[in-house]
Amino acid sequence: MTSFIKNFSVFFFTIALASFLGCASTPKQESAGEYFDDATITGKVKAALVKDSDVKAKDINVETFKGVVQLSGFADSQAEINKAVQVARDTKGVKSVKNDIRLKSSAS
Repeated sequence: MTSFIKNFSVFFFTIALASFLGCASTPKQESAGEYFDDATITGKVKAALVKDSDVKAKDINVETFKGVVQLSGFADSQAEINKAVQVARDTKGVKSVKNDIRLKSSAS
């Protein structure tokens, strides 16, 4: 019976360790918890951009990786870009903001 308990304990520990390592994050990959957190942050930033009348939220894309928000897309003015960045920075959970928003060309 002692052998059974020892084998079961080793088996259980191995499964627990494998599960833990499977959920760990790497520099290029998120854990399940981080993915959920980032999805929540992305939703909060998008909602805040939609609420702000100075920003055309439909023209701005939001992606989040490990709390770092990346904004991309196009804006009509530098003031709109600055406002979008500030709205993202002010959102709870955001660690930093990468700005890849470009000005729309005035010559179309």
